[in-house]
Amino acid sequence: MPTPRPFFRFALTGAKLFDGDRVLEDHAVLINRERIDGVVPRHECPGGWEIIDVDHSFVTPGFIDLQLNGCGGVLFNDAIALETLEAMHRTNLKSGTTGFLPTLISTSEEDMRRALAIVTNYRDQAGGGVLGIHLEGPYINPERRGIHSPAAIRKPSPDMVACLIAHARRFPVMLTLAPECNDLRTVHELVESGVIVSSGHSNARYEEALAGFEVGVRAATHLFNAMSPWTGRDPGLVGGILDHKEVAAGVIVDGKHVHYASVKIAKSVKKENLFLITDAATPTGTSMTNFQFAGQTIYVKDGRCVNEDGTLAGAILTMIEAVANSVRCVGISLPEAIRMASLYPARVLKRDRDLGRLAPGYIANLAVFDENFGVRGVVDRGEWLPMR
Repeated sequence: MPTPRPFFRFALTGAKLFDGDRVLEDHAVLINRERIDGVVPRHECPGGWEIIDVDHSFVTPGFIDLQLNGCGGVLFNDAIALETLEAMHRTNLKSGTTGFLPTLISTSEEDMRRALAIVTNYRDQAGGGVLGIHLEGPYINPERRGIHSPAAIRKPSPDMVACLIAHARRFPVMLTLAPECNDLRTVHELVESGVIVSSGHSNARYEEALAGFEVGVRAATHLFNAMSPWTGRDPGLVGGILDHKEVAAGVIVDGKHVHYASVKIAKSVKKENLFLITDAATPTGTSMTNFQFAGQTIYVKDGRCVNEDGTLAGAILTMIEAVANSVRCVGISLPEAIRMASLYPARVLKRDRDLGRLAPGYIANLAVFDENFGVRGVVDRGEWLPMR
């Protein structure tokens, strides 16, 4: 990645700006250290500020990925370390992603505690990109475990519940669980204490899915994947998610995990409560053809990550690719696809007052890309990083 230019105050001009609501022509976004100072007509740029012209580009809020196992040759489960988070962040920036939740799939309680501690340390050291953590399991249904190790699946201990709640007071903690496999009193306690509980890896009947939503579950993990499907006799978890307006669902728009028509239908129902995730794994951003995940060798074949049995094991998708696929293959407008990659994930984290828009006071995280969805640069907490 090119060396950043250490501007303190600068203006990005010459592009079509999408501020979260509108597309603006002939405007500039003003960056003052780590915050956005304003969005103004180009001729109103203040004197003495550095001007960066990104002609023939789009400037948008930086993307936010709430489910990222790994990328750039690293995997959080395999190396729970500060260096892993930094490598993930550097790789993310190349595709316009400025914020993410490193995702740990079902593992030991020791590893879960280590991951929480590492995220805490990284954030305390002002590490960029890491907004919190996503613990995908281990409180899931073994019938819908996917690539997760069956030996790691269990119910939460009181000590671990207390640990999750303590960390959720400091930063967003997202927890994927199967509502039908857990005491709903515990689920309610987690929700009321600030943990973002997401239904996933679940074989819930429709009524069991609704029971989870009734105790406060307001998110769903990779819609359609690793969950009970919608059938005529039982709408399952998929039907429950589509039927519950307040539940925000992440979806992997790579054409491999979910048919584009299913994304289109889900979008028509969920509207602003459908957001983009990558579920990316180790090879994303590299030329790797195989890697280790959950104790198994995973192969990259035809754009898919699969084990020897053909079970999907994460994705090789970036957020800019998810945005492009949403526009080109699903028919979602570019402004709405950008919201699905920025504003709507920020809402799930309750960070939409400082992330997901280009507005005064918001953190200066921006993506800059051309009409072919080639990323030309990013602004990472006020630092301009050109990509080419």
